[in-house]
Amino acid sequence: MRFRFHKMHGLGNDFAVIDARDEPVELDRRAITALADRRSGIGFDQLILLERDAGADARMSIYNADGGEAEACGNAARCVALLLGGEISLATGDRVIRLGPADGAIRVEMGEPKFGWDEIPLAHALDTASLPVAWEELENPFAVNVGNPHLVFFVDDPATVDLGRIGPEIEKDPLFPNRINVGVASVTGPQSLRLLVWERGAGLTRACGTGACAAAVAAIERKLVEAPVTVVLPGGPLEIDWRPGSSIVMTGPASHVFTGEIDWDEAL
Repeated sequence: MRFRFHKMHGLGNDFAVIDARDEPVELDRRAITALADRRSGIGFDQLILLERDAGADARMSIYNADGGEAEACGNAARCVALLLGGEISLATGDRVIRLGPADGAIRVEMGEPKFGWDEIPLAHALDTASLPVAWEELENPFAVNVGNPHLVFFVDDPATVDLGRIGPEIEKDPLFPNRINVGVASVTGPQSLRLLVWERGAGLTRACGTGACAAAVAAIERKLVEAPVTVVLPGGPLEIDWRPGSSIVMTGPASHVFTGEIDWDEAL
């Protein structure tokens, strides 16, 4: 079976987007991992599948490069908004988010963050604002669910943390029954952060939209910064605006690289 895909990225976090609203596409873990291979497949951090949804313009399903499914992806959402155009609603995980153009960029209303230990989720009750846990020099992280689960550590300089080594260990710790995304952030100004993210199922990526949202929320809650917050990732900056009790609003770029076709059977 041949199918069409769009190669897109948000600040270097790259995707293969398949619009299956009119022609359904069946996916399995083996196919996703084969297509994610950057030498023999399409190559991507996540595969995005668009399907019909009764309560939104489309439903976005997100599959990491390891074949596992994720609940949310801010960079992918911006890419879908660019692809579909205009003001749209998008079902993802258990949320319906709203997106639209904003001065040459894409605005995403990500929904409200969740802070309960069972909403992250954690394996048992702990203070999510300052978890009494540590992995080497990383300690007392902030846990928050922004559509998917994140752990945020505040450090002097994210570049000094070997996140590629310690990230997988934290991601798969038994404390996190659904695994977790791991961010290391530093405060660089009254409204700015620098951030690196180990993404659950994808590894180190050049940008993580939900990670930027999580870091901004954590820093605002700890009174380290004030909104709106510019979060600088290796791929570039995202603006995150959030006040307690409201939806997180993320604004940033999205890029369409090319459109292609691939034979599903030949790729496996």
